[in-house]
Amino acid sequence: MIKSMTGFGRAEVQDSERKFTVEIKSVNHRYLDFNIRMPKKLVFFENAIRGILKEYMQRGKVDVFISYEDYTPSNVVLQYKKDIAAQYLTYFRQMAEDFGLKDDVTVTQLGRCPEVFTMEEGSVDEEEIWELLEKALRSAGEQFSHARQMEGEHLRNDLYLKLDDMTEKVTQIEVRSPEIIREYRAKLEEKLKEVLADTQLEENRIAAEVVIFADKICTDEETVRLKSHVEHMRKVLQDGSGIGRKLDFIAQEMNREANTILSKANDLETSNLAIDLKTEIEKIREQIQNIE
Repeated sequence: MIKSMTGFGRAEVQDSERKFTVEIKSVNHRYLDFNIRMPKKLVFFENAIRGILKEYMQRGKVDVFISYEDYTPSNVVLQYKKDIAAQYLTYFRQMAEDFGLKDDVTVTQLGRCPEVFTMEEGSVDEEEIWELLEKALRSAGEQFSHARQMEGEHLRNDLYLKLDDMTEKVTQIEVRSPEIIREYRAKLEEKLKEVLADTQLEENRIAAEVVIFADKICTDEETVRLKSHVEHMRKVLQDGSGIGRKLDFIAQEMNREANTILSKANDLETSNLAIDLKTEIEKIREQIQNIE
């Protein structure tokens, strides 16, 4: 099943001590580009988070928002930095000696110096945190993937309709091609009759001119290749996910053939059909940009 690159997924997972909320949303992008926003205490898990997310997507600009609520009792511990206190004391004594001052530093004054006492978070069970976080990530990832699949199905149906329209226009060009040659032959004969009056027309000369003209405007190769590209795109659309780049390449080849038909067109109806083809191909390319 094909997937759109536009999607959204959200999940909340909690136990008696913690709660995680994960939101995932994405838009079109040539490659897979993550922008993960989460509390600093979870940065340690970033590589593992990316590994989980890659299981649910291959392309797109993906924004991930992770919030964390901790219901456990305060795990903050007061820390005494003896080495820093010793440095302060050494410098205070040096100042007293340098300036002839009384060395009257007290424990209370020393304790007020920056970084002598700090509040630090105690150790946490990383396995428990990751178990809950992974559950939230996978739940949000599944919702996100499902949303992309649903949108992808709509895109595929729309592309099928556009391919049907293209096939119809290509068929019209093929039907019109021999009519153009017959009309050209009739016009050529009429023109020669006017120029040559009663003189006998040379059938071989007319036939040769018609062959040259037919060769110049012939679009058989282009229409055959276009039909082949249409069928190829249909097959790729049935293959599954991760097909966006391949579809874009096929659309480029379609556009190349349509341009050639337009350049060879010596007929207003064919020109209009070729322009309609190019318009339809452009619509297809726009839709393909949404496919993963």
